[in-house]
Amino acid sequence: MTWNGIPSYLYKQKNEFVIRTQNLKRIFSTDEVETIALEQVNIEIKKGEFVAIMGPSGCGKSTLLNILGLLDYPSAGVYYFMDKDVTRYPERKKALLRKSHIGFVFQNFNLIEELTIYENIELPLIYLGINNKDRRQRVETIMEEMRITHRRNNFPSQLSGGQQQKVAVARAVVSKPGLILADEPTGNLDSANGEEVMNLLSRLNQNGTTIVMVTHSQRDAEYSKRIIHLFDGKIVTENIRQSFYL
Repeated sequence: MTWNGIPSYLYKQKNEFVIRTQNLKRIFSTDEVETIALEQVNIEIKKGEFVAIMGPSGCGKSTLLNILGLLDYPSAGVYYFMDKDVTRYPERKKALLRKSHIGFVFQNFNLIEELTIYENIELPLIYLGINNKDRRQRVETIMEEMRITHRRNNFPSQLSGGQQQKVAVARAVVSKPGLILADEPTGNLDSANGEEVMNLLSRLNQNGTTIVMVTHSQRDAEYSKRIIHLFDGKIVTENIRQSFYL
């Protein structure tokens, strides 16, 4: 038996799939032109994996990530999230899954300028209805881990790019999601801050969090356990570090 072309005996992990897609296709249409962003995309990602998705600009990486994060929908094909067919879930059910199970890290941070660092990190917990005492404990813990406690009362505009991205990572993980989706997480950072963010993601993965990352950076992709290459909306190759599964 094989999985993505690799014999099953190579896998030390026997956990369930977090993500499975079957023949995903995404078409964007206007009155004048039809663009195929994804075509026949089949992906399987197990719990605890760290997968990087690479490819040139316009190859469909971000479109795929948006579908996996339930922010977009496929034009055809099937998407299973945590063994449930969520392809045509209504927005209310997708929003509940996102809040409960998925953390997002964006290239442009997407922090709310009117909120302090503490308030930005706390926001997902408010959406989940976590009580004030537990919210405070979780936020304090994650700020200490990220070494940003001293910035708690600052606003995003008062922070460097690297500090803002650490806040974005803290916000993504404070609710303890099983899956983190990262879209070019070091794209706006210098090498030192980029390395620190990647080390943070690596530690989260080592602690059991599944991570799917879109990146142009081969250096960042080296932190992953598997690299999927997209070209013109199709998967063209996969590189798997077999030592991870032995």
